[in-house]
Amino acid sequence: MITLAILYPKTDDSHFDMDYYTTKHMPMLAESLGAACHGWGASAVTSGKYACMGWAMIESAEALGAAMTEHGAKIMDDVANYTNVQPELIVGDVVV
Repeated sequence: MITLAILYPKTDDSHFDMDYYTTKHMPMLAESLGAACHGWGASAVTSGKYACMGWAMIESAEALGAAMTEHGAKIMDDVANYTNVQPELIVGDVVV
C-alpha cells in the first residue's frame, strides 16, 4: 500500500478552488485509480507554505503508474480548473 500526497504551494498570487477540487478533481483521480484506490481526502492547510493537501491510499506504485499512464494527461490538464500553481507530489510506502 502506498500514499500519494499532493501539496499545493501558497503564493501571493495563487488561488485554489476547494469546492472544485473536492467535488470534481479528486473524485476523477479516485475513479481513474479504480479498485486500487482505498480512500482519498483533502485538507485545507491553515499554516505554512501550502494552501491544500490532497491524499490517496493506493494499492501499489504499479497501480498508480498504470492509472497515470492511462489517465495522467486528463488529470494534470484539470489542475488549471482549480488552481494556478503546480502541485508537488510525494509517494511513500504505508508503514502503519
